[in-house]
Amino acid sequence: MPFSSQLRWSPYEFALCLQKCLKAKALSPGMQVHATLLTSGINMNILSLNSKLVGMYASCADLKSARLLFQKIERPNVFAFNWMVLGLAYNGYFDEALLYFIKMREVGHMGNNFTFSIVLKACVGLMDVNTGRQVHAMVCEMGFQNDVSVANALIDMYGKCGSISYARRVFDGMRERDVASWTSMICGFCNVGEIGQALMLFERMRLEGLEPNDFTWNVIIAAYARSSDRGKAFAFFERMKREGVIPDVVPWNALISGFVQNHQVREAFKIFWEMIVSGIQPNQVTVVAMLPACGSAGYIKWGREIHGFICRKGFDANVFIASALIDMYSKCGSVKDAQNVFDKIPCKNVASWNAMIDCYGKCGMVDSSLALFAKMQEEGLRLNEVTFTCVLSACSHSGSVQKGLEIFSSMNECYGIEVSMQHYACVIDLLCRSGRTVEAYEFFEALPMQVTESMTGAFLNGCKVHGRRDLAKMMEEDIMRMKLNGPGSFVTLSNIYAADGDWEEVGNVRNAMKERNVHKQPGFSWLEKPGEILERKKEKEGNNMASGLDMRDHII
Repeated sequence: MPFSSQLRWSPYEFALCLQKCLKAKALSPGMQVHATLLTSGINMNILSLNSKLVGMYASCADLKSARLLFQKIERPNVFAFNWMVLGLAYNGYFDEALLYFIKMREVGHMGNNFTFSIVLKACVGLMDVNTGRQVHAMVCEMGFQNDVSVANALIDMYGKCGSISYARRVFDGMRERDVASWTSMICGFCNVGEIGQALMLFERMRLEGLEPNDFTWNVIIAAYARSSDRGKAFAFFERMKREGVIPDVVPWNALISGFVQNHQVREAFKIFWEMIVSGIQPNQVTVVAMLPACGSAGYIKWGREIHGFICRKGFDANVFIASALIDMYSKCGSVKDAQNVFDKIPCKNVASWNAMIDCYGKCGMVDSSLALFAKMQEEGLRLNEVTFTCVLSACSHSGSVQKGLEIFSSMNECYGIEVSMQHYACVIDLLCRSGRTVEAYEFFEALPMQVTESMTGAFLNGCKVHGRRDLAKMMEEDIMRMKLNGPGSFVTLSNIYAADGDWEEVGNVRNAMKERNVHKQPGFSWLEKPGEILERKKEKEGNNMASGLDMRDHII
């Protein structure tokens, strides 16, 4: 609705209108209110109109405008800070969200219960349990530990960061709990694979008179799916129906997400098919779960059909779905499709820029990747640790060693980004791909942190390609000391010895795998047939073909 310049609104009417735009996330009407407010000459400090403007832009994901307005506020109040922290955290700028929180404390605002709930979400986004503990100390200092919403956020943070004992301590110390408290704790146990503990809490919750909500049921369904236990997942699904909870799209999404997260791509496709046959329409969560499955399988035909559904439903305006589409097309090798999606995103966030940079890198287009990296900085976007992982990976794939090392060296000094295990793994891969395996080994020896499987995998692959059995042998001692659960490094090491005919060493590596209960899963290939996905496992029988998934007549 257009706003007349002849209207004479009171500060109260402006405040009310901005509040409505904020809640509805209505950017265009909000901008019209802002323009009218500027021409009215009203003092922006009245009724915290300046803070409400910051909130309106932040809630609409226009963070550039929110930042500019915030900077113009002489003495921003706690609500202006809260909106900046919330807007940044929600859009993936977790580091910057924490910086605004620190600045808020520096100017004398201690924050309220809403502040701490948001900041803890930012800690989850960064998977930074150490900062989360510091925030927890502030919560206790301020006396908010008995606030249910803050305690729930603490349980969620500790649970998602893997510190389940801390989560349980917070949970046990709560004076009163709501459904979200129980669900967050159940979710925490499921995240670390302790489904038995989750089920005990589920039953105890009901004994204490609280009925699980849809999300509580779905957490356990998804946990069974992630553990590849299709039978128990469906048994719990049926129990849900028997107890009067009518399953809608949400439990189906839980099943699909669980199987995708456990790399059970074919199972995810089967559930997706069964869901459609049951008459349940996919929603935004479904497509965000299915797109990685299409990318993992390289099945671009289904990816495009899901993309068509997204456009018909108007989901393409969602920046997170758009980022998932870019990632899917990237994994399927279709740069053009990924670029088209990226160009059409109205308000790009850091995740969408990262996805496109990664796409160029995977396809060997390092110049385009670096150009987008530079443009991202020109646009004033705050780079995060994922941005540098994508750029370093792009340099690695293209053999741009010097450029990659320059970017790596500048991370902390120029951008304030703390180097993580993923960045070290990228540098090792960068050196090994270009044949500089000795430098990679020296880099390994100087690492300030525990070596990970991705690092050893990158190094051993380099040794295999460049025939450096001697360096692989030196690395073997480190590998045997580490508690690796994945088979990748062991298999590569075994193959290096096998290529030299050293069967004794091959036997030693295989014995080490048996002792640690490490198993290599059979390889498989995806075969595309109109309307079907066929999976062939590389086993002795070889010729047995898994039955296809026929989506004809049911595809969305």
